[in-house]
Amino acid sequence: MVEDDSAAETDDPSAIRSVALSPDDAVDAYAYSQENPGEAVLRLTPPFHGRMRARIHVYRVDDTELTGAVHLAPADVIADDIVAAYPDLESELADADASADANSSEAERLRERHADAVADWQDRARGAIVDAVPLETDDGPHRVEVKTLG
Repeated sequence: MVEDDSAAETDDPSAIRSVALSPDDAVDAYAYSQENPGEAVLRLTPPFHGRMRARIHVYRVDDTELTGAVHLAPADVIADDIVAAYPDLESELADADASADANSSEAERLRERHADAVADWQDRARGAIVDAVPLETDDGPHRVEVKTLG
């Protein structure tokens, strides 16, 4: 009889063959890290097995050494061209400050336009989740399939 290795649990992330994640979690994690202090990632926690679920995790101090968790950067699970197209509020505000007629109503209008642009970006990004991603392990990168939920 052959054993199903998907049921085997270990602290070694190289046991993972596929990662299931919510596109909303990936997109929200990326946007959060762009707009807020702290960092949002997709977290895999031990024990590891063949099929794992990644969940959004926000932190200020990386605790992976203590927990053994593996963090996937949201930028790694979203297509590169979509990541590169994320709206840049800071550049728009700097351009507005450089203009002679910059005022607070202009800055507020730019912030509202930025919020709309981010919402549009999030809609596009939900459909741009990659098929596979490397996980960092002690033995180097380990490629796993990405499966979307929902």
